[in-house]
Amino acid sequence: MKYAFETAGESRSFPNGDAFLNGAVGRDQADVVIYSGPRLAPDPRKTVILIELGEECLGDHIDDDNPAHANVLGFARYRNGDDPPSRLIELVRHPKASEAAIAAARDLFAAAGLEVSLCNDQVGRIINRLVVPKYNAALRFLDEGLATQADMDLTCKLGLGYPDGPIERVVRGGLAPYYQVSKGLFEAFGTSAFAPPRRARIAFKQATTGTAPAER
Repeated sequence: MKYAFETAGESRSFPNGDAFLNGAVGRDQADVVIYSGPRLAPDPRKTVILIELGEECLGDHIDDDNPAHANVLGFARYRNGDDPPSRLIELVRHPKASEAAIAAARDLFAAAGLEVSLCNDQVGRIINRLVVPKYNAALRFLDEGLATQADMDLTCKLGLGYPDGPIERVVRGGLAPYYQVSKGLFEAFGTSAFAPPRRARIAFKQATTGTAPAER
């Protein structure tokens, strides 16, 4: 299946140099069009139109009731901050999405060696809604002095079998981009588990202004 990319800047899912990105063809030759940045241009003639999502809903880009959008799906390739993208694609469907489009998108990503998980159109989707409360709790425990980072990460690795500790993982990916993920979920759902912890907030301020906010 041939696919084309319509991009504005670098895609988080398929950054410059990615083998999948390098395999793209021109739009006129493609069965699938993948959008990363530009405004969607619906095309019912294509097998599937894919929109790369951040934390927002697919519904922010389309009208569920528009028949011209039946072949439009969203996707997000899981990535821990600035770490390299993982092999997991979260494929996002809307209520009236075409089953043929879903099957085509699955086949396209599977042919590229990626694993696909299908989810309904909700802010944050599967992974971030599961893991962000856990990461936030670990960062708050660190702020409160419950234990050191090394001890909490070691406990999770030895006691729970994690390949890396929660704080180790968030810090490696970057506390500043993590803040934006946590903040987006908090604004959408308003639950305290999604509220960005102090360390992430400070890291974001430093990254955007070059200075840490004054303590109060």
